[in-house]
Amino acid sequence: MARVLPAALLAATVLLHSNAPDAAELKRMAARFAPTDLRVDLSRLSAGDRRALRRLIEAADVVDQIYLEQKWVGNPEKWAELQRDSSELGAARRHYFWINRGPWSVLDGQKAFLPDVPERKPLGANFYPADATKEEIERWIASLPDSARQQAKGFYTVVRRDPRGGFRLVPYSEVYRPHLERLAALLRDAARTTDNPSLRRFLNLRADAFGSNDYYDSEVAWMELDSPLDVTIGPYETYNDELLGYKASFEAYIHLRDEAESQKLAFLAGRLQEIENNLPIDPKYRNPKLGSLAPIVVVNEIVAAGDGNEGVQTAAYNLPNDERVVGAKGSKRTMMKNVQEAKFAKTLVPISRVVLPEEAQIQVTFNHFFTHIVAHEVAHGLGPQQIKVDGRSTGVRAELKELYSPIEEAKADVTGLFMLQYLMDRGLLEASLGSGAAAERKLYTTYLASAFRTLRFGLEDAHARGMALQFNYFVAKGAYAANEDGTFTMDLARMKQAVRDLTGELLTVEAEGDYAKARALLAQYSVIAPTMQSAMDRLTGVPTDIEPRFVTAAEVRK
Repeated sequence: MARVLPAALLAATVLLHSNAPDAAELKRMAARFAPTDLRVDLSRLSAGDRRALRRLIEAADVVDQIYLEQKWVGNPEKWAELQRDSSELGAARRHYFWINRGPWSVLDGQKAFLPDVPERKPLGANFYPADATKEEIERWIASLPDSARQQAKGFYTVVRRDPRGGFRLVPYSEVYRPHLERLAALLRDAARTTDNPSLRRFLNLRADAFGSNDYYDSEVAWMELDSPLDVTIGPYETYNDELLGYKASFEAYIHLRDEAESQKLAFLAGRLQEIENNLPIDPKYRNPKLGSLAPIVVVNEIVAAGDGNEGVQTAAYNLPNDERVVGAKGSKRTMMKNVQEAKFAKTLVPISRVVLPEEAQIQVTFNHFFTHIVAHEVAHGLGPQQIKVDGRSTGVRAELKELYSPIEEAKADVTGLFMLQYLMDRGLLEASLGSGAAAERKLYTTYLASAFRTLRFGLEDAHARGMALQFNYFVAKGAYAANEDGTFTMDLARMKQAVRDLTGELLTVEAEGDYAKARALLAQYSVIAPTMQSAMDRLTGVPTDIEPRFVTAAEVRK
């Protein structure tokens, strides 16, 4: 049945017939994502896990369909329309639509590249009525009883109009029921075929959660997962809810664990409480007892879907986001090594040749790049989680609202640097990163080059917005400086101090749930300065990111 768009949404639509890119321009835009084959050796999988993998890949397809609906009410119809267009322009539109999972270009400030769609992606995606303002929804949420208010601010509900024109909450289990029933059936089928007890338990509990809308038990089972197939599937990240930052988008990642690489990083989990105890903030804001589980898992990606395969590719993640689970069990850091290797080779190395002086380019290494990504994900679990504001028990996400994502990404970046410096100072990373000023210079120079990789995602992206905050802060502190030839250099002593200072500042903003300070920091520092823009203008021939081709997944489907 064709979807009928609400009148209010149609009224907000901007027709872009004259401005919509032609096929050649769309191909140029798509070329910013370098096509990259992702292959994974499945030879050590058991026969049961191979059968389970096929069902899990099918489940990822369902996640894509849910995500299309979540991102925009008109997405499913627009996607169907594009599939009927066999012209060269239709093929170019279809390709770029699928990269972005919608008609807005993530690298161009979420600007539309198709006609007959809203000019920019709705801030609330399809989680709220298209004609509702942020202020209206906030007033309505504030008027609710405590239990309903928590659900309204929760991950797993949408807000819809009621018959009288007011608002009502609808659980995901109802909104996406047909898709979730199919998803649950595929997960239960995979659970029956795998011979791994922990994977079987997680898949069955996650299938139950799709019907009950209660994800707690399945999140705990996910934390305890110990299987060659590493599976993340469900509603997780809130980046698409730019209105309030509450609602979780569906994503799927199907990986094969790399046990040897995971063992190399296992020692970090045993150091987290020590690092927490030494964070540069008021001791009262430190967590005296981190969750008991904090695994760091290195994997190779077989397939990703939904929010996990939109635009700029995820190279690592730290989940779950549910503060109850984090408080009880900690969080798990998942590092996609094959994705990170592809990003380093196809984007970071070419970027370093443009933004760094020649003598500094040799200091950019994959090992330092990879290790900081690990540290970033670990750092998401450090610092304040559950906080008190004006005597209220609350969470950092709830207080910072739509500002949470860029502040949290900046906090994870800079706290990750602080953590690595702390460990290097104690000689604990000598085997992997080296020691002394030479190792420190490689870490911070690699990070400087990597900043431009992130900034190119555009300030609509939470990671890029957080990186701009850091970059301009480091410039203000004298840690970064622009050279006459347009390259940048790093002052090691000032960089180390600036990292410590900014770590303390961001962690304190989160500890105090200080929305006003978060907004002020972003307003002051999260901008594209002229020297920064000049450098990025010289990167036009370098791919911004990769476009994965899941060749192993395609072979499993046959």
